[in-house]
Amino acid sequence: MKRLLIVSDPPAAPGYLPRVRHLCEYLVQKGFDVTLLTEANEPLPFAHTYPIETIRMYRGGSFEWFIKTVWTLLTNWHNRAFARRAIHQLPITYHQFDAVLCSAFSDFPLGAAQRIAQTLNVPLICDIRDLEEQVEDATYHYHHQSRWLMPFRHLYRAIHVSRRNQVLRAANAITTVSPWHAEFIKQFNPKVQVMYNGFDDKQFYPEDVRTETFKITYIGSLFAWQQPALEIVRQAIKGLDVELEMHTPQNNPIPHTQLGDAIRRSSMMLVLTAPNTHGMLTTKFYEALGCEKPVLCVPSDKGALAELIAYTNAGIATDDPDKIKAFILTHYEAWKKNGYTRQATQHREEFTRNNQYDQFYRTYL
Repeated sequence: MKRLLIVSDPPAAPGYLPRVRHLCEYLVQKGFDVTLLTEANEPLPFAHTYPIETIRMYRGGSFEWFIKTVWTLLTNWHNRAFARRAIHQLPITYHQFDAVLCSAFSDFPLGAAQRIAQTLNVPLICDIRDLEEQVEDATYHYHHQSRWLMPFRHLYRAIHVSRRNQVLRAANAITTVSPWHAEFIKQFNPKVQVMYNGFDDKQFYPEDVRTETFKITYIGSLFAWQQPALEIVRQAIKGLDVELEMHTPQNNPIPHTQLGDAIRRSSMMLVLTAPNTHGMLTTKFYEALGCEKPVLCVPSDKGALAELIAYTNAGIATDDPDKIKAFILTHYEAWKKNGYTRQATQHREEFTRNNQYDQFYRTYL
């Protein structure tokens, strides 16, 4: 198996799907002939050593988006049309690829990848980065939807989850991001393995950078269900000589090429979760681990993330204000003495991306 078609949802700012990009580069280094197929969305500003094929599904405009969203709910148009255009555009031949690998967080482009694999008569490997069920009450991913869709979010999710599960049942192999996700997926297909997100050790490495301010830094999307945790942190740091610095895609984003430097300049990395989340191991946790920066996770998910933080000694997971203050002050004192912070982590090398991809390579390829 040396020729792979990798299908993914469109890479977008600020991270541009690091899991997919690094997997493609790793496989190229292993001698694979890799083609990445994705939906056209925005210019891709990252370098790559493999061909990227894009298919434009929307010309633009809210009316077109509305009509096609409704039509997709009724007929699964997005997956069907994407697969049809891919087969005609590449053009895909029966001997061009040995397998199709699809990395996704919802039913698109899983359904399209399944149709392409069936056309080629080759195995389908699914890489599931998120699951709708990892956050309760149908709230995950709907931050970006228009207000008119919110009353229908349960129906919207039910349709997409049903289509996703149909693909998972038919997949020849599945990888996913946490033990919770793997156990959940086993109800549909037992052929599933954990491939943690990890960090790129060429970009995320320890370096002692002295700073004039003690900064607690948050980087990433900010969902409504994370706001209570953020408020706990704000209350806990009142009166402390620290700065809370927020970087979201909508407000003060950091280019993906500068993330490593931003984390090394930080004094502490903030991870926000909620008691009703499951298996959500944010990439920023791994990147902080790579840079050996202390991780403050609020609150504890009492699951995979808290266990991983404890296993790696990366920091603390809690919603106790006293413990939060004590953790911050411990590192604040070290920062006053040295001008920088460093967390004495354990098992760090297990979570490099190459280590995770080595496992994937040995298991499936």
